Amino acid sequence: MRVALITGGTGGIGLATARRFAQDGLVVAIADLDLTAAQHAADGLPGHGHMGIAMDVTDENAVVAGFEAVETRLGPIHVLGAFAGTVGNGPDGRQTTLTETTADLWDKIFAINARGTFFCIREYAAHRKAKPVEHGRIITVSSSGAQLGGYQSKSAYAASKGAVLSLTKAAARELASWGITVNAIAPGPIDTPMLRASRGPAPPPDTNYNALDLLPLGRIGTPEEVAAAAAYLASIEAAFVTGSTLDVNGGLRMQ
Repeated sequence: MRVALITGGTGGIGLATARRFAQDGLVVAIADLDLTAAQHAADGLPGHGHMGIAMDVTDENAVVAGFEAVETRLGPIHVLGAFAGTVGNGPDGRQTTLTETTADLWDKIFAINARGTFFCIREYAAHRKAKPVEHGRIITVSSSGAQLGGYQSKSAYAASKGAVLSLTKAAARELASWGITVNAIAPGPIDTPMLRASRGPAPPPDTNYNALDLLPLGRIGTPEEVAAAAAYLASIEAAFVTGSTLDVNGGLRMQ
């Protein structure tokens, strides 16, 4: 039995990934700020034995406690999906420009997207050092905005997701000798509440992404398409892939 922990697991991409992992036979722990929402999401997954936990990834003690709770109840975590994230809209409900971004808002975005990912990777590594597992996997979530400087996303979000890419590569090198792979997914525009939030408090219908003409495939993606990428990176077959970034972006960025 392989166990997966997904932070931000009640959100669009996180929840779709939790469902996909459960369909693939993993036992899934869903972490969210809201314990009730996390448990409700876990109860709705196919299969049995899943659990929901409360976790604020910006709180070091909460991350430590969350990992301990999952490992105590379900056993060693094989797959970590660090999916908790935020766009970081300002007080008026829209993303702030560079000159409008306050230090507090910058720190909040980095605390969730970058620092929270670091806490989770570090805690996973500490547990695997104490109790190794076969086929250990860490999957982080960056963004095409980090790779391109953003179109719809602004500076703080893009910079925080750029930090995730660098952390992913560094962790991949450090943990490779333990048989743990560390890879990132860089979604382009995906139809999620986060994408809609990036448009502001009341986006017009069918305008979730303001640069659709830049997408060769001519549409935004679905959470399930990102979940399929995560399922591959979590799989045993992906054992020779580490330090990589898997783009799921409709052709927005090609390399």
